[in-house]
Order: sequence, then C-alpha cells, then structure tokens
Amino acid sequence: MNVTGARILVPGATGAIGSALSERLHQRGAHIAVAGRDREALARLADVCGNVPSRRFDAYDLDTCADTVTWAHETLDGLDAVVVCVGVAGFGPAEAVGDAVAEHLVTVNALAPMAFLRAALPLVPRGGLVAAVTGIVVDMAPAGMADYTASKAALVYWLSSVRREQRRKGVDILDLRLDHVESGFAQRAVVGTPPDLPRGQSVQEAVDKVMEALEGAGGDGSPRGPEKR
Repeated sequence: MNVTGARILVPGATGAIGSALSERLHQRGAHIAVAGRDREALARLADVCGNVPSRRFDAYDLDTCADTVTWAHETLDGLDAVVVCVGVAGFGPAEAVGDAVAEHLVTVNALAPMAFLRAALPLVPRGGLVAAVTGIVVDMAPAGMADYTASKAALVYWLSSVRREQRRKGVDILDLRLDHVESGFAQRAVVGTPPDLPRGQSVQEAVDKVMEALEGAGGDGSPRGPEKR
C-alpha cells in the first residue's frame, strides 16, 4: 500500500503506539483521522499532526466505534485503511480475575476492534486494508494472562476468518502481532501486576514494523508484515 496520500483512520491514537504511528503516517504524507479516549491527548496529537480531524470514542460503546468509521469516511472523503491500536492489559490467575474484568478485556481487546473493522469492510476499496495490533501473547499463552490472552486470541482468529472472506475483494486484513513493546502498556493494566518481562522493543521500533506491514500490503488479501504463524 502506498501510504503517501492514503486516507487512514487510527483508532486508539492516544496510546503510545497509536500516537507514534499517527505522527509517522502524517510525516509520510498520509491523510489521517485520529480517534481516542483521552480528549486532551487527542487534541494535542491532532495539533502535532497539522490539525487533522479527531474524534473521541469509548471502546465500551460499540455503536460509537462503528460510527467513528463512518465519520472518518465522510471527513476524509473516503477511507483507504483503518489501523486499530486499541487495547488494555490484565494479569492474574483465571480464578482471581473475575467475570467483570474478563468482560472488560474482551470488549476492549476484541469487540471494539471488531466493531471498527466490521464497519470499515464495506467502505475500504480494493487495494486498501484494515489492520489491528494484537500481540505475541497469543503465541505464548503464558500463565497469569489467561483472560488477556483469550481476548487477543479472539481478535486474531476473527481477523484470520475475515481475511479469507475479503481475499476476492482485494482488501488486506493485517494481524499486527507485535513482540513486547516498552510502551508502559503492561503497567497500565486494568487488573494485576505484570510478570518480569525481558526488555522489549521500543515504540519507534514497533512503529517501524507496523509501517513495514502497511507498505508491504499488496491489495490481494494476502497477509504481510509482522504476522506470526
């Protein structure tokens, strides 16, 4: 995909990866719209990126997630890509996490990204793409992260099925399964304390990999970039 001139929505743009990705896309000449939960951070990011369109959403409001895609499509006069950077961590043994926290993890990590991308599928043209940041935790399934891993895995398998559905249309479906990133994400967990983790890649290194995946997408429905099999 040629990022320069592409019309791209970045939900989750106020997080570490989403913010850095938005700035990189703007620097590369993309026409972006940014969406996030933190109103003040969203305003700062929009200003840094040249007063690009911005919209606040709550991941728990799935209708608002879908409506944000429609808004971006109208605001940018079309939509070539949606790259979802929404997510929240959670730690602890399964019996201690609780159903309310488990529901929160599934909603933010799976249902909200699905709502964004589901709404984007009828709007993104041939040669475009939809993508979501997942994580290597899906491949590792470590102890103490059962509900977090399950929520991410739900999104991964949803993306895999949608990729098959969209192949004939020529829309790429990207699972951006990044390694551990030193973004402070684990320290902002909704529950529990993160285990000792080896030093991860920097946010900028993670964004490099995301950009490589976006620019390597060929519009034929085939996966490229930092996907793990």
